[in-house]
Amino acid sequence: MTSSSTTPSVTPAQTSQDDRREWIRIDDRLLMEYRVLTESGSAPAIEGGHATAESVSETVTKPTAELLARSGESLMGSPLLPWIMKVDYLLEVILKALAASQPSTVSMAMPMDVNLSGGGVGFAVNRELATGDQLALKLFLPPFIPIQTTVRVIRSVPQTNGHGFTIATEFVDLKPDDQEHLIRHILQTQAERLRARRNHTG
Repeated sequence: MTSSSTTPSVTPAQTSQDDRREWIRIDDRLLMEYRVLTESGSAPAIEGGHATAESVSETVTKPTAELLARSGESLMGSPLLPWIMKVDYLLEVILKALAASQPSTVSMAMPMDVNLSGGGVGFAVNRELATGDQLALKLFLPPFIPIQTTVRVIRSVPQTNGHGFTIATEFVDLKPDDQEHLIRHILQTQAERLRARRNHTG
């Protein structure tokens, strides 16, 4: 007896929709760290600057603030919230003390302005990178979803203020699950901003 079951086919419309989702872009501010990859393995991280009290504070409090914003009333009344806030406070105090006394010992993802899509990410760096250079990149989506991947520089342009360069990159080895996390974050952020604009104008 032959089986009549067949695997579902992907229609051109579905493929086109997936392609459009991948290239939707948003400007965002995410926790991120990166380093230039070389033939020997890796080079020291290139960063916008050393950790400061302000950047430490934003880095520590950002995930909790985003979790509260997205969970609404459900977390506000939770008995876990005071403990989360307490951990944030203690971590912030420790990291600020380390950043003040020994700045070189504080290595952490920093809040960075990015232009994000399912196909790549753009951001500012403090020196010029060549087309084709590869970077090891780790970023955190709200509330705290780590995505670790490699990106390839496809464009490097001097910033208009004369300080540093803006680079555009494409993902080289992004896992399908991580790409889905990125696309969901982008679509959710777009929807939240659209609702906020409608509420503001209404």
